[in-house]
Amino acid sequence: MKNFKVTFTLVFLLFFGLSNAQKIGVVDTNEILNKLPQYKEAEARLNAQIDTWQSELQNLQSEYERKKAAFESEKVLLIGDQLKLREKEVVDLEKNIKTTTSLRFGANGEITKLRTNLVQPFQDQIWEAIKTMSEKNGLGIVLDKSNNISVIFLQGKYDYTEKVLSILLKGTDKKEKTNNKSKK
Repeated sequence: MKNFKVTFTLVFLLFFGLSNAQKIGVVDTNEILNKLPQYKEAEARLNAQIDTWQSELQNLQSEYERKKAAFESEKVLLIGDQLKLREKEVVDLEKNIKTTTSLRFGANGEITKLRTNLVQPFQDQIWEAIKTMSEKNGLGIVLDKSNNISVIFLQGKYDYTEKVLSILLKGTDKKEKTNNKSKK
């Protein structure tokens, strides 16, 4: 009788657990971002800005190296205020390079802020599309396999990346059609 109760309890818990089980889906937000044309355009603009800043920094570095070499070679000929002035010029240029590097490329620099501003609107759109897709498909949990979640095996029917992408692209098509009509 005791075994019957244990078996009955296990079967009951198993049945109850399965009937209340959450349906799980998986998406890849990196793949979604890479397939959005607007994101690619915004990323290209950001990369162009980064290239411009790197070029400016390289020019500053070249100028610094040239002035430092000139100062080192002329140092023996300079006296008093001339020596101090030229040395200050080289030191100030070096400080300028460090400050510019930190302000633009540092952890809290302009690039980090621009990248955050670039990605945030797309993340919001993706979140809304995932929410819509999960409600349509009755999903209780949606995992993002691009954020270091190890998905060892995934059947294709549980990967909702393309469904989310189609929701996003439909929204984009509607916006473009509305914009085109208002321009005419």
